[in-house]
Amino acid sequence: MSEADEALRLIKRGVDEILLEAELKERLKSGKRLRVKAGFDPTAPDLHLGHTVLINKLRQFQDLGHEVLFLIGDFTGMIGDPTGKNTTRPPLSRDEVIENARTYETQIYKILDPEKTLVMFNSSWLGEMKAADLVQLAARHTVARMLERDDFNKRYKSGQSIAIHEFLYPLLQGYDSVAIKADVELGGTDQKFNLLVGRELQKQYGQPSQVVITLPLLEGTDGVNKMSKSLGNYIGIAESPDEMFGKLMSVSDDLMWRYLELLSSEDMRTIDQWRHDVKQGANPRDTKVRLAMEMVARFHSQSAAQAAYASFVARFQKGEMPAEIPEVELEGHGKGMAIPRLLKEAGLTSSTSEAIRLMKQGGVRVDGERAEDPGVEIPAGQTHIFQVGKRKFMRVRVR
Repeated sequence: MSEADEALRLIKRGVDEILLEAELKERLKSGKRLRVKAGFDPTAPDLHLGHTVLINKLRQFQDLGHEVLFLIGDFTGMIGDPTGKNTTRPPLSRDEVIENARTYETQIYKILDPEKTLVMFNSSWLGEMKAADLVQLAARHTVARMLERDDFNKRYKSGQSIAIHEFLYPLLQGYDSVAIKADVELGGTDQKFNLLVGRELQKQYGQPSQVVITLPLLEGTDGVNKMSKSLGNYIGIAESPDEMFGKLMSVSDDLMWRYLELLSSEDMRTIDQWRHDVKQGANPRDTKVRLAMEMVARFHSQSAAQAAYASFVARFQKGEMPAEIPEVELEGHGKGMAIPRLLKEAGLTSSTSEAIRLMKQGGVRVDGERAEDPGVEIPAGQTHIFQVGKRKFMRVRVR
């Protein structure tokens, strides 16, 4: 296998689509140091594991000798990315954007090599645009093309409003690729339309069109929805070692394999062997421990990972947590659910009064921690492991 073929094999791991793969292979074969772009709107101050799917891929490009352009959309962040939204998104204030961007810079170097990373802000060029420049840019795309985008199309057909500035967002994101002469751009599958706009604009500006690589959106701990802080199903990279370890151990056995493919640096041949071993009867919990240990070590330290593992084992009484934990989804109707009601509906107690009594006696744990306040509610969208007594376990998700 040639060096370019080996590089392509590494890049393709966990990728949804490469447009166009033949172009990428040619650029890899050329030996040119590629400019690899990924844009992040600073809409929230904390990064979570869902964000790192893309950042991990950037690190792979760095390890192959290429330059990463980590683009913080401080200008476009004040517009608000309409992707996947069924209503116009409120823009952020300049102060909010700056504060969030500052925290991004401190977090990304937990993964990226600072020596091979160029952090850029798109206000550097977009903020300098005059009205005439913006009109000229807008003239390079049609309304019909914009309405090909799924979320715009649905909103238009249903009579929901689409503000003019939302049409500008894909154009401005695409122009970023022109401004920095990107060879490759990475983004989530939901960003495909915007990434292709960049590819088209580069062509119109007389540049070689960037290769577009889309990556899947990582499901959160609920195993259903995209990882999101607003849904409460996220694992933040700045969370404490114990919290990160516990959340990773709470994901389902099926979701564990997706996390390993998209987050782990272990070779896929090793992961495939682990999957084979589990099918042959190995305890999936041991593989999940490997995943949790790797993530905590990456974002904290190896000693923190060892301590988090010891703490987890202690919380679950030296391995008394069963290898297979039944799972159930309860309908919260978009709201939280009080723990006593949850325990009853999950079948862990016969009544809410029994649940309250057991909680007050210290007989109920949530993710290994005692839950003694019957008034605490589990927010909709979250998944936790509940333990009643020494033998009853249930992984419960509130819808």
